[in-house]
Amino acid sequence: MGDAAAQTHNVKILHLVRHAQGVHNVAGAQDHSALMSPRYFDANLSPLGSQQVRDLSSYVVSSGILAKIQLVVTSPLSRTIETAVKVFDRKLTSESVQNSGDDAAEMSDVNYPPILAYELCRERLGLHPCDKRRTVTEYRSLYPDVDFSLASTTYPHPDSDGSRILTFCI
Repeated sequence: MGDAAAQTHNVKILHLVRHAQGVHNVAGAQDHSALMSPRYFDANLSPLGSQQVRDLSSYVVSSGILAKIQLVVTSPLSRTIETAVKVFDRKLTSESVQNSGDDAAEMSDVNYPPILAYELCRERLGLHPCDKRRTVTEYRSLYPDVDFSLASTTYPHPDSDGSRILTFCI
């Protein structure tokens, strides 16, 4: 359904973005058992992942998609928050556009969406350290512009059977 049809029928368009490549993805591709290493606790983005974020940010701005997004929802893991913030955050998106050579003057008219970290968006609550996360208090200091009101303050989250994703979708 096109944008015009969505506007006349009060339809929401959902864009899904998985996190960019994390350091744990690189290690796990070389040796799956590396994913058990505490070194990858709440893994951050790899250098390639950071480039993927810059590329997506430039695309989201230049295509006009950013102006249409009303809300960004992310799971509360470092790599997902980092991806969301670096793609959709006002300051970081502006820097990305300036570095890409696009017209940064157009950025002043963009309505940046709020970013919400939501526990139920977590892909898994696995045994791997990369699937474990920091506390909400730590995240709030790292990402002050992200709303963590729907991230569990009791961690690990009590739901480990996967029903949280069903709850999120309802």
